[in-house]
Formats: sequence, structure tokens, C-alpha cells
Amino acid sequence: MFAIVDYDTGNTRNLKKALDYLGIENKLTSDKEEILSAEAVILPGVGAFKAAVEELEKRDLVDTLKEVAKQRTPMLGICLGMQLLFDDSEEYGLTAGLGLIPGHVQAIPENGNLKIPQMGWNENAAAQKNSPFRVADGQFTYFVHSYYANCDAKYIVASVEYGVEIPSIVQNKNVIGMQFHPEKSGQVGLDLLQKFQEMVTTNDFSRN
Repeated sequence: MFAIVDYDTGNTRNLKKALDYLGIENKLTSDKEEILSAEAVILPGVGAFKAAVEELEKRDLVDTLKEVAKQRTPMLGICLGMQLLFDDSEEYGLTAGLGLIPGHVQAIPENGNLKIPQMGWNENAAAQKNSPFRVADGQFTYFVHSYYANCDAKYIVASVEYGVEIPSIVQNKNVIGMQFHPEKSGQVGLDLLQKFQEMVTTNDFSRN
């Protein structure tokens, strides 16, 4: 069973529908024991970093998610959920994240030719050609965000250009993040969720 972390944020309805369509057993839950015993954990998120951390803290889930990573359970963060995987964010004041992938979340730089937030489709370029997520290479996925992860290149699986290079898929062993919404990205989004399931099933996170 895949546990979708319920903390009153995120596009959970469409995410659940996508997983159901793929035949992936899943449950929306904030129960610590269910999250810790899940086959994989998905951390969705829409909104502000600071508010999301506060909601996780209210539910006593920060340490739970750190334990999930520590016990090598596969974890996928989506959109804001991906940003929460990093050390901290400057959004509305510096706020500590989960610290599961080294790096910092910062504002997309102002550029007169680009609207902030990035909202819409952008083309991914694979940075790790041997990753199962290379299916995203040259494919467009759907983004809605004003902040992005600044991290070492070794954690970047794919990226997009939006004034700066923005990591679109990141990985640190069993911890994976997607800055875009796979559940809103058509067939390529479904393919990426399927690849994540295959990695979970085979327990193969050795490419990073």
C-alpha cells in the first residue's frame, strides 16, 4: 500500500485518481503507523513551505517522515512536497525542511520576460540518462511554483529552464522529488508514477 500523507494540503484527489487508474493500492492517511508500515510514501503539497511544515508539525509527522527515509522506505515528494524534502526554504522567512536531500529552496529570480509563478507546461531535460525517470526527457510536464530547489547536480535527475535551471526531478537514494504535478501531466505523468512503482517493487534505487 502507498500512503499519501494527509496534512490538509496538496492535490490529493487527482493524485489518488491517478494511482487508482494505474492499479496502485493507496490510502490518504495521517496515521503514523500506517505511514511507517507503508510500501511507499507520497508527500504531496500545494501552497507555502512554512505553512506546510507547521501542518506536518501539528500532526507530529516531521519525525515520522524522517524515520520513513531512515528505514529506506521509498518516498516521493510532489511539488511543494518535493521542496519539503530539502534542508530549508526562504519562503516567508527561513524555515527548516525535512533535510532528506541536501539543498535550499529559494525564489525563482525576477525576469521581465517570465511570469512568476511558473504556471504551465515546460520541457524536461534528463540529467541522468540511466535513470528510470529518463522517460521525462524531452517531455512536457505541468508546473505551478514560485520557488525552486538549489542543490548539487548529483541529486538532479531532470531539469527545466525558466530563467535559471530548475530541478524538476531529484533523487537521493530512496527519496525522490518531482517539482511538477505528475497527476496533471497526462501520459508522461502516469508513466513517471508507474516508474516509481516499478522502483518500489524491485527495490532498485541504486542509480543514485
